[in-house]
Amino acid sequence: MQDDVKSRVETAIPGAQVTVEIEGNRAAIAVISEHFDGMSRVKKQQEVYACIQDLIASGALHAVSIKAETP
Repeated sequence: MQDDVKSRVETAIPGAQVTVEIEGNRAAIAVISEHFDGMSRVKKQQEVYACIQDLIASGALHAVSIKAETP
């Protein structure tokens, strides 16, 4: 699942450098991209959540922490 989440985020967010750590049904996702420039923290997180919404809805992922930054 780790590779799937990483691939989804890299595909959806231009130029993203993505790190994903999954333990059980918990994920820690770190994303660095110029795409986030000028966005609020909430908007950045929404962009990442959109990539994995179905995994959260299905229960495959329960707890997700997101760190989204510009370089």
